[in-house]
Amino acid sequence: MSTKKEIANLTKMKLNDLQTKFAEVTGETTRSPNKAFLIRRITEALQAADAGEQVAQAPETATPGAQTEVTAQTEPASTDGKLTRLEMPELQARYLEVVGRPTGSTNKAYMIWKIREAQKGHIPVGPRKNAHREGVTFKVLPLRMESAVVDKLDEAWRSRGIKNRMKFFRGALGHYLKQLGADDAAALFADATAA
Repeated sequence: MSTKKEIANLTKMKLNDLQTKFAEVTGETTRSPNKAFLIRRITEALQAADAGEQVAQAPETATPGAQTEVTAQTEPASTDGKLTRLEMPELQARYLEVVGRPTGSTNKAYMIWKIREAQKGHIPVGPRKNAHREGVTFKVLPLRMESAVVDKLDEAWRSRGIKNRMKFFRGALGHYLKQLGADDAAALFADATAA
C-alpha cells in the first residue's frame, strides 16, 4: 500500500487501531484518546519513512553528479557524521542525546526525521510531561459542540490572553461554581481563575 493511501485510511481507523499503528511506526506506546493527535503523529512518521526510502533509492537511479546533490539536500552535516550511516544502537543513542528521551523505534527514517526536527526546535525535547500523578485519578470529560461555536469560543479566550482552551474551561468552571455558591468546588479551580 502506498504511503498516501495508508495516510488516507487513518481517518477510518478506530482508536485502539490508531494506538497500535502509532506504536508500530514510532516505536513509542501511547494511551492518548486524541485521534487527531494520533493521526498527525502517524502521518509524520509515515512521511518521514517514505522520504527516507526515497533518499535511499535515489543514489541507485541517479547519475554520480545528481547523487551528490541529493545527499547534500537531504543530509545536512552533523557533528558526528551522517545520521543515515549510523547503526541502529548508535542512532537510538543519538536520538536520546538530541530528543532527550529514549525510543524503542527501529524505524531509521522516523528517528532521523525526529532528530532533525528536534535540532531545528520544531518539537519539544526532554522527558514527556506525564499528566498522571501519584495517588491521583483522572477522568476525561467529553464535550461536544458545533465547530462554529468552538471557533467563537477560541476567539474569545485568545483575545483575552488566556493561554489555552483547558485553562479557559477550568477558569469558567471555577467562576460558575463560585456563582452557584459551591465555594469548595470553586477553590479547586483557583489556579485557573487567577490568570
